[in-house]
Formats: sequence, C-alpha cells, structure tokens
Amino acid sequence: MDALILVDIQNDFLPGGALAIPSGDSVIPVANRLARQFDLVAATEDWHPLDHVSFAANHPGRAVFDTIEVAGRPQTLWPVHCVQNTGGACFGPGLDTTRITRVFPKGTDPGIDAYSGFFDNARRRPTGLTAWLRERGVTGVVVCGLATDYCVRATALDAVAEGFAVRLVEEGCRGVDVAGGDVARALDDMRRAGVLIQ
Repeated sequence: MDALILVDIQNDFLPGGALAIPSGDSVIPVANRLARQFDLVAATEDWHPLDHVSFAANHPGRAVFDTIEVAGRPQTLWPVHCVQNTGGACFGPGLDTTRITRVFPKGTDPGIDAYSGFFDNARRRPTGLTAWLRERGVTGVVVCGLATDYCVRATALDAVAEGFAVRLVEEGCRGVDVAGGDVARALDDMRRAGVLIQ
C-alpha cells in the first residue's frame, strides 16, 4: 500500500509569506489532484516556537541565509516563519485539507531544526511518521511539497532510509535555491538514494 506525503504546504512558504518560495502556490493543484488518488495522506508542517534556533532574528549579528553550527551540523538561518498558532503556519488556501488523514508537526524543539517529516536534523527524535505508516501497512510513499532542496529532500531521503519505496512528483515541488543549483543537486541526491523522480 502507498501513502502520499504532502510536505509543508504552508502560508509562509507561499507568495507573500515570510519565506516565500518562488511559485510555491503552484504545488497546490498538484497536491489536490494526487490526494484524490490515495486513501492515506500525511501532511508535515513546520511548527516552530518563536525562539527557534533556525531564526536569524535569534542570533544577533547574523543575517538570513548565514550558516551556523547546531548539534554538530550546519544550520542555515531563516527568516522567522511558520511560528506555532500563527497564520503563516496554516496550510495554504486552496489546499484540500479534507483529504489529509494526519498532520505531523516538526521543528517544534527550539534547539534543533527538522527538515524531514520523519526526524529532527540530528535524528534524535522521530515525529512518529514511520510508525504511523508501518502500522497501516504502507510500503511505499509518494512525496510532493515545499521546498525541494530542504524539507522535501530530507523527507524523501529519510523515507528511503526507513525502508519505504519512494516516488517524488517533481511538478508538485518547488525549491528555495539559495545558492543556485541547490534544487538540481537535491534531485541528484534523491536519485542516487533510490528515489524515483516522476
């Protein structure tokens, strides 16, 4: 059985949002079309406390897109985004949330970021997504959402590592592409790991 994973289709990642991804809203019709084809639809959401370590505003003298080290890993600093219980953290308008079976919040620990829908970036704490999928007999997942080069990539790679067959619907993804070429590199990383990109 396959399940669909919708990654972070939230207002702050859409045009006009705090961390707007170019054409981010174009993934919504694709996500809605895909969701109608699955009995199980998981959605991930960034759900950050205001004092989150990934926010540049919490590091005086640092700027958005600077890189620091957190838990022994490089951490890109972001604008304040997807803060818990704010409009920016809500799913984007037009996304058919009635098709979503369960939502998995991530990035809730102020001290560590979580790009993947499965684990935080240090892989210290699971979100519960793996167990939820296995309990329902899921062996494969289809992934789309935002952003290709961060949370989509991390979610797809962890899904492979957790033993699922993984397909990525490229037309249903958009990237940040901070360094130029980041999206292409992310797609290559996923292909090398065994993700089927459609």
